[in-house]
Amino acid sequence: MEIAIKILIGLVVGTLIGMTGLGGGVLLLPLLIFGLKVPAIIAVGSDALFNFVTKIGSSFVHLRKGTVRRRVVLALALGSIPGSILGVSFLAHLRNIYGSGVNDFIKSAVGLLLVCIPALLLLQTRIEEHVANRPPTMKSFVGMSCIGLFSGFLVGMTSVGSGSIIMMLLLLFYSFPPKVMVGTDIVHAVALTGVTSLLHWRLGNVDFRLVGSLLIGSIPGGLLGSYLSTRVPVLWLRRILCAVLLATGARMLWA
Repeated sequence: MEIAIKILIGLVVGTLIGMTGLGGGVLLLPLLIFGLKVPAIIAVGSDALFNFVTKIGSSFVHLRKGTVRRRVVLALALGSIPGSILGVSFLAHLRNIYGSGVNDFIKSAVGLLLVCIPALLLLQTRIEEHVANRPPTMKSFVGMSCIGLFSGFLVGMTSVGSGSIIMMLLLLFYSFPPKVMVGTDIVHAVALTGVTSLLHWRLGNVDFRLVGSLLIGSIPGGLLGSYLSTRVPVLWLRRILCAVLLATGARMLWA
């Protein structure tokens, strides 16, 4: 029964990702912590591995289609990989000092992100309308590495932000066609979540059975969501999900 519930959660999350494009971290992590009562630090490590595996296939598709800016991926990774190492190391340090109290810290950090990210997503269209096409410069690449460092640190601590935060911050420097923005973001996310999940695995923070059950549901869910995305009012669904995530984040902060 427990395995069936995990598969069902994977199916729901995969379907919502396929329909709305929202990141797996912001959708799955609250369900693991509140729904399945998984310890927060295990939920973070398992979620990072889940995100890594689910994005591998789509990253190859984008690479084959040429919708990836490899220099942007490199610039982001130069910051995000060290950032992830710092984030995971910081969590390990907190666990050594506070023991299971690190889970309360993670819940507060995730709660804050679940308030900030949906708010930014709701404003994404307006932000895109005010961003003009800008050619790449050395200054922008340095800025991207700084974005990577900041986002990598957050992903290392919470597994949230490998897609949503970086996508929003990238708009400060570039205005590529949507497919290129998505493709570049996904390929970078594979590198970032791959390193993050490896670091968490070395610390014993990954539940492979949990990840396996979630993937059994999420893979067909992603296909179903992609099919439904042209048949349901995605914009309104996205807004409803953002509102739910905002409420969830507020609950995690004030619980």
